[in-house]
Amino acid sequence: MKKLAPALALIILALCIFGCTPQKDKDALPTPVQTDAEQTPPVSSMPEAAPSPAAAASESIDYAASVKPSGADTAKQEVTVKSFVDGDTVHFFVPESIMPSGVLKARFIGIDTPESTGKIEEYGKAASEFTKEKLSRAHSIMIESDDGNWDFDSTGGRYLVWVWYKAEKAGEYRNLNIELLQNGLARAYSSANNRYGSACTAAINRAKANKLNIYSGQKDPDFYYGNAVELTLKELRCGIEGYNGKKVAFEGVITINSGNGVFIEDYDAETDRYYGISAYYGYGLSGAGLDILSVGNRARIVGTVQYYEAGGCYQVSGLSYRQMKPDDPNNLQKLSEGNAAGYVSISADDFASAMVSIETEAGAAEYKLSDIAMNTTVEMDSLTVQSVYVAENGCATLTCAAGDAEVTVRLEPLKVNGEAFDPNTLSGKTIDVRAAVDMYDNAPQLHVFTAEGISIH
Repeated sequence: MKKLAPALALIILALCIFGCTPQKDKDALPTPVQTDAEQTPPVSSMPEAAPSPAAAASESIDYAASVKPSGADTAKQEVTVKSFVDGDTVHFFVPESIMPSGVLKARFIGIDTPESTGKIEEYGKAASEFTKEKLSRAHSIMIESDDGNWDFDSTGGRYLVWVWYKAEKAGEYRNLNIELLQNGLARAYSSANNRYGSACTAAINRAKANKLNIYSGQKDPDFYYGNAVELTLKELRCGIEGYNGKKVAFEGVITINSGNGVFIEDYDAETDRYYGISAYYGYGLSGAGLDILSVGNRARIVGTVQYYEAGGCYQVSGLSYRQMKPDDPNNLQKLSEGNAAGYVSISADDFASAMVSIETEAGAAEYKLSDIAMNTTVEMDSLTVQSVYVAENGCATLTCAAGDAEVTVRLEPLKVNGEAFDPNTLSGKTIDVRAAVDMYDNAPQLHVFTAEGISIH
């Protein structure tokens, strides 16, 4: 015991010296500073140096929750969603004191998600769906500027914002920009140079280390990997001449199925317009393929763009469905059912002469409204039928007027209560129509396919 006493004393002395100094946990976050709205907290609650990708692989920090909105030195506004555009672009309803239109077109600051609104990129749809899912279920959404002002992006038409959301009333705000980064659904876009830059960098490193989504090296299950150009109907319609003869793949809702062809349209939130195309499937499409093209189905269409001389318009042809190869990327694919056509209200004057400016990947361009509306569904009211021509096949052409504009309406042979309808009875009447826009004799017209598409005043 006498020999052990000195050793024991030394052990006790060491514990007193080193045990009184707490060990710093290198992986622990600093305690967030709780401040009132009038106080200005630190720029970020993140450590000064983001963990390396190697360190990030083993950590479990939720970076989207670890940062908190800044204090009074930034502009903030609670908002609601008007429309979802893609993973990093959303249109929000805001007070008119912020935007006279009541709508702020927001571009998420510090990130760049893969494209899903022009030429489609891998994981673009996944990023878009992620943003939509988080914000559509949110109890509260708040946008924040990077400084004291609402700043434009490089296009001059969108505002750069941080997007915060609460999943429930009692919850804490989460940063959606950072959440997209940490899930590997966005790339950095000057991330480190912004207010929450260290959190962004750490989130990116974590996504890379864990090989999530765009950093996974795996194929995107929602992406088309065939030999066609993957794009949206907006991109196709606005640049249709450039795609002549090319194989394309796109999504849209089947609105009309008639004469071995269909009309397909899709809504674009960025421009708040519908874009459409007609697709000719001919006589060789299988029964399963025809089922996919049923009205109300949303489908992926793969085919070749061609100029249809007889119709004076562009269409897509070469559609196919191989039942024995359901995973063939060139197959038609049903995505959902029960979707409604847009039937956008349009005036006769606008249809006859209006021009619209649309921003595309090639830049802003001017288009005739009737060209942009080609193959979409519209409704037009108060047309006075001036003359009626009935062809031998039973199709009728109505020459109508509304104000100073003249509009041509084409009727397929119609039946009312099982009886053939006589188009001549419409002469001199005032009608409302629900129709698809197409071409006849190199001029746009309204094409009515069912009796429900005509209402007589």
